[in-house]
Amino acid sequence: MSRYVIGDIHGCAKALRSMIEVLSPTQNDELIFLGDYIDRGPDSRDVVDQLIELQSKCQVVALRGNHEWMLQSVVARGLDDAMWLRSGGKATITSYGGSIQKIPGDHLEFFDALLPHHQTEREIFVHAMYNPTCEVHEQDDELTYWAHLPTQLPAPHCTGRRVFVGHTPQPSGEVLRHTHLVCMDTYCFGGGYLSAMDLEMETILQVDRHGHVRRVPVERVMMLLRGCASWFRKGEADG
Repeated sequence: MSRYVIGDIHGCAKALRSMIEVLSPTQNDELIFLGDYIDRGPDSRDVVDQLIELQSKCQVVALRGNHEWMLQSVVARGLDDAMWLRSGGKATITSYGGSIQKIPGDHLEFFDALLPHHQTEREIFVHAMYNPTCEVHEQDDELTYWAHLPTQLPAPHCTGRRVFVGHTPQPSGEVLRHTHLVCMDTYCFGGGYLSAMDLEMETILQVDRHGHVRRVPVERVMMLLRGCASWFRKGEADG
């Protein structure tokens, strides 16, 4: 079983498609998405289509980002759409044919099923930020969806779990990686990359918005070895 955490996609459908092709997840693999699938990038609808399809191929844990929160508030709670449109919502509406009324029912179900956070024995996954002094389910929505990482990073979480977030774009295009905190938003829509981290090996796979894969040499070797192992296992199964 392989486990990956994946940062903000923001409508970059080509990047997501290439990433899924490289990872080639199987039923036992787990992909954890940190939210912000829509807005700003060129094809939010295609991103959601891919994620829905992916749910039939592997284990998908999909968190809610602030951009999904805005869409849901406009569609289901009657929130004025001005803030959402200023924040990249126009690109999403365009991808759905020019009207939120054209968002398919299965997409609305996907948005409704998104999680505010996810945790394991060793990790916490949340879209934006965390309060180091309380359980993640006790913190308010401002931290969960909206707050950016401060210059002075928050202290380690009181549970000792490593925290994985998105939301705060890393202009360098590199994953912000610390012992207690990892930020996976590497600014794909703005010229950076969509990033995935193998949670066991800690190798990083990155793809730009055009679908071109970028790997540092050691990680290229690791992905090649993983691919060879998968091919060998498939050959044994077929034999």
